[in-house]
Order: sequence, then C-alpha cells, then structure tokens
Amino acid sequence: MSSGLVRASAVGVAALLLAGTAQAQQVDVGASPPAPDAAEASPDSTQGDTQRRPRTPISRARDTSPSALIGDTQSSPPPGLFGDWQAIRTRLGERGIGVTARYASESGYNFAGGDRKLFRETGQFDAGVLLDLDKLVGLTGGAFQATVTWRRGRNLTTDAGINALQQVQEVYGRGQTVRVTQLWYEQRIGNAVEVKVGRTNPGEDFAVFSCHFMNLSFCGAQPGNLVGDYWQNWPVGQWGARVRVDLPRDLYVQGGVYEINPRNLDNDFFIARFKGATGVLIPVEIGWTRGGNAGERGGNVGSYKVGGWIGTADGDDVLFDRNRNPSIVTGLAPLQRSSRYGVYATMQQQLTGTSKDGKSLTGLSMFANVTQADRATSVTDNQVSLGLFYKGLVPAVPGDVLGFGVARTNVNGRAATADRLVLGTPVRHAEYAAEVYYSIHPADWLELRPNLQYIHHPGGIRQADDVGVLGLKAAITL
Repeated sequence: MSSGLVRASAVGVAALLLAGTAQAQQVDVGASPPAPDAAEASPDSTQGDTQRRPRTPISRARDTSPSALIGDTQSSPPPGLFGDWQAIRTRLGERGIGVTARYASESGYNFAGGDRKLFRETGQFDAGVLLDLDKLVGLTGGAFQATVTWRRGRNLTTDAGINALQQVQEVYGRGQTVRVTQLWYEQRIGNAVEVKVGRTNPGEDFAVFSCHFMNLSFCGAQPGNLVGDYWQNWPVGQWGARVRVDLPRDLYVQGGVYEINPRNLDNDFFIARFKGATGVLIPVEIGWTRGGNAGERGGNVGSYKVGGWIGTADGDDVLFDRNRNPSIVTGLAPLQRSSRYGVYATMQQQLTGTSKDGKSLTGLSMFANVTQADRATSVTDNQVSLGLFYKGLVPAVPGDVLGFGVARTNVNGRAATADRLVLGTPVRHAEYAAEVYYSIHPADWLELRPNLQYIHHPGGIRQADDVGVLGLKAAITL
C-alpha cells in the first residue's frame, strides 16, 4: 500500500472516530477540510487510530476533520509526524489505545501600540492517551482520557505593555507549568445518554468553540474569557460531571456540575486537589445541529446553542464594600455576593459551498458568540464576537482556510464607576479586537497560520494607543 493511501486511510478513520465522541459533536465551520484523497478514503480501511472512540452511531451533523485539530490548542490533536511508523499506532489502536502529542507555538510582534516593540513566542506541549474500553476490556460505550499539558514562553501582552483585556497569544496563561488537564471517564448508555466524570473543565462541553484564531477574544468557551476565576477552560482541570441526552431531530440537552477551587490555578504540578473548594459551577445547555449528513438531509451545516450557568462560590462585588460604600474609596473588604451567573448563545452556519458527512468542505461560513455575565461580580461582563471562514480560497492549496473575526469585550459599568472615583485613573469602557489569518497545511502533521491583529482601546481605555500585532500560529503533531 502506498504511503499516500496509508495517510488517506488514517485520516478517514480519524474522521469517523472523531464523529463518535462528545467532544466531536460540536460543529466547527472553521475546520480545514480533509485533503481530497483523504475525503474519499474508506473509513473502514484501517483500525490504526483511536484519537476519538467509536460509539453507537447517531445521525448528527458534525464539522470536524483531523487537520483542523492541529493548531486548536483546546482540543486533542490528530495523528501526526510519525504517522503509523512500524505499525505501532495500528497495533495500539486494535487494542483500544490511542496516543497523541503536539507542540503549538504562537509568535507575535507588536508593530504598533504598547510601551515598547517586542517579539515574543509562547507555546504548549500536550500529550494524551485515550482508551477505548470496549476494545480494551469489553466495556461497551466506555472511554478514558488522560492528557498532560506544559505551557512555556513569554507573554507579549504584558511584556510589551499592551495591557489588553484579552491576550494576543491565547495559548499563554494559567501558569507556565505542567498540568494534568484531563483525567476523565465517559460512558455511553444506550443510544441517547452520555455521562462523563473526572478531571475535566466546563469549556470542554459547554459553550464550546474552536481555537483557530490567536487572539483570546475568538478562542474557546466564551464564558471562560470573562469569568475565568471560576469558569476555567483548557488547560485547567476541575473535578466535574456532565450528563448529555440526545433528542430527536438533532436536538440535545445537557447539564453539568464542576468544582470551583482556586487552588486549581496554582502554578505548580499536581494531579488533583482534594481540598480548597469554595462552591460549584452548574452549567446547562440546549443545542441543535443541522445539515451535512450523508445520504440524508445534506445541505449546509450549522450549529445553534444557548445556555447559562450558576456559580455558588462567593464573589467580590466590583464596586461596593461590606457597608455598601465604594471599596476603592474606603479601602474596606469588598461586599461578598453569594452567587454568580450568566447566559450565552453561540451559532455557526455554512452559507455557501459544499459539504459532506457533516463537514463544510468549501465556501463561506459564519459564527457568532454572545455572553453576558452578572454585573455584581464580573469586571468584564459582556463579550460579543462575529466572524467568517472561507475554505478553498486558493484551489492549489488543499485545506486552506481564510478566517476573519471582530469582537467587543465590555468592562462592567459598575467597575467603570469605581475608576471615576480615583483621580487620574483612566476609565475603562470596552475593548475592540479584530484578526485575520490564513491557514495552510504544508504536511498532514504541520499547520502554519500567519495572522494580523488590531486592537482598538486596549484594556478598554479610550486614551490608549491602538495596537497592531503581526503573528504566526504554528503547530506540529507527533
């Protein structure tokens, strides 16, 4: 068998298995389409990849492809550079063991704005194992995932004095350290119910959005960008559980419970924390996917979901002290609020082009994300992001994607009131960000994504100079 056919078969199976797990149920219209030969490969031609376990088939629109996950720093990567060397991956896959490893790098230079012009690179290495317990021990519908991440490098946002509300390198942060990001067990019950427990995070399952852009405004579950002290996205792990129920007509509903524990943000290695919890986060979501199903409805793919959350941990009031006077003036401890909450909506829709098997292959697609957090405790209380993806801009470049996004991150008006009470303090309002990128795949295991960012009113401060960043997001899978 030729090496090209082997790669095509592996990608085909990866696509099939990606369509069979909770993380892959999210439509991703920004995902790079598979190469033409891979798209036509028979999905049953090999058993060499278990990056995503198979499960009871359910007709549901999806838009995920292995190449799309290379540079998405909040998803497990596909097989990569070493492919199926010496058939090791095939033999492991036949036994229900899938392994992954990737390094993702984000480099940026601020040619405008900030206190100084600098170049900074930061990155993330992650390695994981996924066990298909049906193959491994005969437990039908069971899977176990373990992932370790290591973040390193320097932060352009801070070092260059950009001081934006949202990082210009999304992969930086949450401690430049080694973490156990995933350590969970998932069980499919019948054709409709799925249960997941262990070390996970709400951003894996609720308000899920891709991480194709480099600016944090367009990356991951949006609530985590606003209230990240208790809603934590990748790479932070929290004790949690989620139950999902699939309904007729491609509808689903799900709910979860996650421990809120400030010690999860400690900048040192640990497997799990068993003390220090201050409350729980309870998100709920209902969603609907449409189109793209082979042999059935076909048509343009799309995803629509709405949700909300309640956090039971106490939070500091952004304005008042315990006597309901401005704490910035009195210097007293902030008033404690007994609950925190918010709502969100997110949609993705293919507008033109072709689709197959739940993937948009060519054409124009759009996305929109909106989140509103409570105004009592959230300094940044609202975020809106809109954008477009175009696949197949250059026919001679397989898998290319042009992405464009704009976003507004709002500073709570109550926090702005506190700014006004201190003479000489700049009053924060809203930050506006825009990014354009062009993604190419010189090889199956390599992704290069040059980008250009523009930030208006960084930090929400109208007097601050606008920022321009020239960046490169690159990723290699092993």
